[in-house]
Amino acid sequence: MYLGTQVAPRNITDLEVWSQLGVNNVCTDPFISNNDGTFKGTNPHHWTLNDLEKHKEIINSKGLTLDMVQIPLSSTPIEKSQSPNIMLGKSPERDKEIESIQNIIRMCSQVGIPAVKYNMNIIGIPRSESERGRGNSINSTFRWEKMDKNKPPNISGKVDVDTNWERIDYFLEKIVPVAEEYKIRLACHPHDPYTPDGYMGVNRVLGTIEGLKKYIQLHESPYHGLNFCQGTITEMLDDPGKEIFDIIRYFGHRKKIFNVHFRNILGKKLDFMEVFPDEGSIDMIEAIKTYQEVGYEYMVMPDHVPTISGENSSGVAFAYCYGYITAALQGINEKRDISWVRKE
Repeated sequence: MYLGTQVAPRNITDLEVWSQLGVNNVCTDPFISNNDGTFKGTNPHHWTLNDLEKHKEIINSKGLTLDMVQIPLSSTPIEKSQSPNIMLGKSPERDKEIESIQNIIRMCSQVGIPAVKYNMNIIGIPRSESERGRGNSINSTFRWEKMDKNKPPNISGKVDVDTNWERIDYFLEKIVPVAEEYKIRLACHPHDPYTPDGYMGVNRVLGTIEGLKKYIQLHESPYHGLNFCQGTITEMLDDPGKEIFDIIRYFGHRKKIFNVHFRNILGKKLDFMEVFPDEGSIDMIEAIKTYQEVGYEYMVMPDHVPTISGENSSGVAFAYCYGYITAALQGINEKRDISWVRKE
């Protein structure tokens, strides 16, 4: 178990800063440099083997290890998705998107990237208006009583439980065998947040613990598991401060956790604010001990940090979280990477 990040680097300096802060393992996608030295992302459907090889070389050149990339199924609403037809259930278009993702998995294997993450999303990440947090920070918030209950469906229309599972099963049936053949871990992010059935016309089947349990049992494979967003999981719970640890144990003992978003909330299901790790409803030190208990062995990374003041607000906020996670790992005697130490 070790510190990681999935922040998209803005420039080469960000890669250097991560290495300097001890964030030696990353999930980041191939990028191209603009004329001013900043980076912009590329469409995964257009990736080539050469793109991934060069990307890994750049990451390695800064003392970092590329643990994971994001395949073109993200958390954005489906109308902005790079692979919309998979969750729209539209053939033959979805078969072309799936074939492209199968090819990405093969290329990752050739390059030596051991895992990919993805979402099976339709309506994105609904939130109510942001609220002020500690020191007047701006925090992402979800208050069900403030949401528009009559918000209409997007381009997907109404998607009931059976239809949602059919589309998910169709994807897994074709992707899991390829991942197993090439030994690439598939890490799926839960639906963020839990919403009552029918919100925006959709029943979010991966927005409950029972749904996630069913998900990992479909097309069972040691390479089929979760991008375990602890924040999203706690957003599903009535008493997250008590319930989360046994949930970590359930998925952890089954070796279905392939990445951890180490995020805290203040509140509970349908009524929460996203906060820094030290100020929420979850005992994060107890959580890190629980991941150790179940033998979790991959990245632990921050996610969805509050917006703070200053010129580099995101960088500073994430740096705080990197330090918190490093201290938590050292506190439970997890191994620390000291490969940078100069030998005389």
